[in-house]
Amino acid sequence: MSQKKSICLGAGVLCALLFTIGTVQAQQIIFSPDVVNTIENSRANDAFWSVIVRDTTGKILEGYNFEKLVRPASNLKLLTSAAILDELGPDYQFQTKMYGIGKQVDDTWQGDIIIRGVGDPSISGEFYRDDRFHVFDKFFSALYDRGIRKIDGNLIGSDSFFDQQPYPKGWSWEDLSFYYGVEINALSFNNNAVDLTVYARGNVGEKPEIEWFPFDTDYVNFINNQVITPADTEYDEFYRRKPGTNTIVLGSKLPKGYVEKESLSIDDAPLFFLDTFKKYLEDGNIELSGGIIVDSKPQEWNRNRYQQLAEHVSVPLDSMFTQLNKESDNFYAEMLLKTAAAEHFDAAGSTELGISLVKDFAKSMKVDTTHLEMQDASGMAAATLLKTEDLNQLLVEMRTHPYFDVYKNSLPVAGEDGSLKNRFVNSPLNGKVFGKTGYVSGVRSLSGYMKGISGRPLVFSVVTNNYTEKTSYVDTIQEQILENIYAKY
Repeated sequence: MSQKKSICLGAGVLCALLFTIGTVQAQQIIFSPDVVNTIENSRANDAFWSVIVRDTTGKILEGYNFEKLVRPASNLKLLTSAAILDELGPDYQFQTKMYGIGKQVDDTWQGDIIIRGVGDPSISGEFYRDDRFHVFDKFFSALYDRGIRKIDGNLIGSDSFFDQQPYPKGWSWEDLSFYYGVEINALSFNNNAVDLTVYARGNVGEKPEIEWFPFDTDYVNFINNQVITPADTEYDEFYRRKPGTNTIVLGSKLPKGYVEKESLSIDDAPLFFLDTFKKYLEDGNIELSGGIIVDSKPQEWNRNRYQQLAEHVSVPLDSMFTQLNKESDNFYAEMLLKTAAAEHFDAAGSTELGISLVKDFAKSMKVDTTHLEMQDASGMAAATLLKTEDLNQLLVEMRTHPYFDVYKNSLPVAGEDGSLKNRFVNSPLNGKVFGKTGYVSGVRSLSGYMKGISGRPLVFSVVTNNYTEKTSYVDTIQEQILENIYAKY
């Protein structure tokens, strides 16, 4: 697509942009002076702003720097989730199976027990009434109900459904201690994190009390260097997991009486799964005489030596999409991308194979992928770049996709839920914007669907890069831009 443009920008100036698309059609696009003034009169006018609004036919109604490359942050999930949904379908379900090798003699299983991981990101409590042991209990019950009280063998976890790269390229090591930067593995439990709770119950100057899920497990080692400060001071957070270990240093300063909850990443996700399941078995009086072993080699699971003892079937993919997009969950995005790759290529799922799927899908949605740079599914990698007009083009094309309703309904609703729950609360757009937020340091983005005051359907993208003001202030300017657009259409 070739373009010719003439741009006049300035506070209070009515600006026009002339586009020639190919050699066929030209259209006049008028910049709203309200949009331009909102940006240029803000304290964040030295940041890079990109705005584009289309109608459902794809006609550009508003535009500002939309032909430039931007870092989209989690707005990238709009593309990756669309490609995943197209590949797997909304009814796709994960089937995590427990096998036995050997036989049962009286109350003893003589042989190994194997859990085959297939990339299910939901082996936690999100979809099971907050029962994070839901899947473990199902597997435990399958053994206990058979009368098994001892396993005379090993507990083995197979994670060969994915490759052995725990992180996408380009993730910052500073993010790898937290829930949004956890490992990606085919055999995962509790989003590959321990859930820490800190109670500043003691006296000023003392260490606060800590507890963590699961079981206050010794799989992790907390170094508690935290301190209780006077009640009128501010909470000062510090958590850091030492790279390549499960030693987590806690250095926060907590006001007296404060309670803090934080999910912190672990090292070696499949081993964490097995270690936790072993403890769960032992708590239920099933003894394991052997060790816990991670097996990353592909197996022929239909062989007679593998006796299926239990199976957990996950909720459908359309349910998981609420976690992916409404909550902007990086873990779900990366796990589902590798799953789509594994299913499509019948090979170990990898980020690289998943990205190739995404790019092929983007081309089918009339997106110019020559300007699309991806290193992950979630948009956390700093090298991720795209044009706002291409992201917006995807949103237009998705309106005619057979799974559009699932896609749109997975997005946060302004003032109601997900990452937009606390935005647009006192705005005429409350409840009227289905949008995906994005944030990494210096990047704030918001794209999605809305209706103008007349009821006219609109597709919008607003991306801000390289800002130094507070993110809450940038949010305010973005919301003002959308309110101006709402009032105009």
